[in-house]
Amino acid sequence: MNPFGSSSLPKAAIGQIEICDVTLRDGEQAPGVVFGVDEKVEIATKLDAVGVEMIEAGFPAVSAKEKAMVKKIANLGLNTKICCLSRAIFHDIDEALDCDVDVVGLFMATSDLHLKHKYHRSFDEMLECALSTLEYAKEHGLIVRFAAEDATRTDPEVLKRFFRQGEEHGADYVNIADTVGALRPSTCYGLVSAMKAVVKLPLCIHCHNDLGMAVANTITAAEAGAFQLHTTVNGIGERVGNTPLEELLVALRLQFGIDTYDLSKLMGLSKTVEHHSRLRLPKNKPVVGLNAFSHESGIHVAAVLEEAETYELFSPDLVGNKRRIVIGKHTGKKALQYVIAQLGYRPTRDELCQIRDDVKRVCETKKSVSQEELEDIIRTVMYR
Repeated sequence: MNPFGSSSLPKAAIGQIEICDVTLRDGEQAPGVVFGVDEKVEIATKLDAVGVEMIEAGFPAVSAKEKAMVKKIANLGLNTKICCLSRAIFHDIDEALDCDVDVVGLFMATSDLHLKHKYHRSFDEMLECALSTLEYAKEHGLIVRFAAEDATRTDPEVLKRFFRQGEEHGADYVNIADTVGALRPSTCYGLVSAMKAVVKLPLCIHCHNDLGMAVANTITAAEAGAFQLHTTVNGIGERVGNTPLEELLVALRLQFGIDTYDLSKLMGLSKTVEHHSRLRLPKNKPVVGLNAFSHESGIHVAAVLEEAETYELFSPDLVGNKRRIVIGKHTGKKALQYVIAQLGYRPTRDELCQIRDDVKRVCETKKSVSQEELEDIIRTVMYR
C-alpha cells in the first residue's frame, strides 16, 4: 500500500537505527504500575519477538527484588541486548554487573535546575562523579550509554562538554533525555544536529510526551542522525508517558520503509502490557486502540467495504488489529446490510429500511447498538 495514496510526496530517508524499549523501567514508573517477575518476562519475550534491539529491564538499585528480575531477564537467552539503569555511583555499577546485563544506562542530570534543586552540587562536581563511574563501568567490561537527564533544558554548550567528556572517557553511546517533554520537532532537529557535530558516538533520544510530541520528536531526531530511539509499549511512563513503540514502528514502516520489525505482534504486545499495567487504553489510541480501524459513518463504510484504503492508511492486519463496522446513528444501508449478512440474516429491501430506521431511533439516545440489540431489532422486524 502506498501510504501517500496518489500524491507525489516522496518517502523520507533516515540512517541506521535501533530501538531501545524502556517499558520495564520507565514504563513501570507510571503511577500505580508494578510488574511482577513473570509479567516482566512475558513482556520482554514479546518485545524480543517484535525485533526490538535493546530492552531496558529495570533499575537494580531500587530493591533486591528488582535486581533479581533484571538478572532473570538478562539470562533468558533473548536475541535483544539487555540494559539497566545506573546513577553515577560505583554501587549501581556493581549491581548492574551482578545482573549480567550487556549495557548500563549511566545517567546524570545536567540542567541548572536539577543541579541546584536535586543534587545541590555544581556541574563540575557531578561530572567528576559521572566520569569516574563511567571509567569504572568500562574497566569491568560493560557497554555504557552516557545519558544527560533533562538535557533539553541544559545549556547546549554545557551539554556538548558533557558528551565530549563522555566520549573521551570511553562511553559507547550518548543519550539526550527530554525528561519533561520540552522539545518540539524543530528544536529537536537542531539539538540533535548540534550534538552530532561534536561527538562521533551513536546518539540516543529519550522523549517524554508531556506536550503530545514524543513520536514526532523521536522521528525528527532520527532524521537528524539519532541512532537509538527509546520507546514504551502503549506509551506508558511517568506522568503522561513516553514515545509509544507501536506508533513509532508503524510510522517508521510507512514513512521510511523500515521493515525490520514484526509489526503483526504489536496488538498482542499492547494487550499484554495493558493487562499487566492495569492502564486501560483509550479507544482512540492510534494503531492499537479499539477505534483505530472502526467505522460508523455510512459514506465511509460504503467506501471501506469496496476498497479499505479509502479510509485506512494501512491494513489492521499489519499490526494484528481488526476492522470493526460499528452500527450507530450514522450507519447507512450498505454498512447495515453487510453487518446483518455477517450475522446470517437476509432481510428484504423493505425490512432492511425498517431495521435501519429502528437502529437510528435507538442511536438517537447517543449510544451505539450492540450485536444483541441489533439481533433483537432484526428479529422483531423480520419475524413479527
